[in-house]
Amino acid sequence: MAQKEWIPSGASRIDFEQVADSDQFRQFLKRKRKFLVPMTIFFMVFYFLLPICTSYTKFLNTPAIGDISWTWIFAFSQFVMVWVLSAIYVRKANSFDEEAEQIIRDQLKGNDS
Repeated sequence: MAQKEWIPSGASRIDFEQVADSDQFRQFLKRKRKFLVPMTIFFMVFYFLLPICTSYTKFLNTPAIGDISWTWIFAFSQFVMVWVLSAIYVRKANSFDEEAEQIIRDQLKGNDS
């Protein structure tokens, strides 16, 4: 595993208001939102679909495989969904961290000149 590059002790020179006003940071936030909002909506819909469907419909109560109903299969798929979404999020969060570090490095270079 690669060693993370940490911000030098002179990082107090970063003007965070200038960073927040920069186009680079705004684009970063837009890309991050574009990833997080749909993923959150998908998770919430998938999560609440089980109790809603079991409360107001009967189709999940029909047998799927022997005595196992579709409710059990759907409930198990929620565990799978959480693991898959977590893996996707961790991978994407690492790229967000690298991009944030790059924005800070660019800010430090801009203050040195």
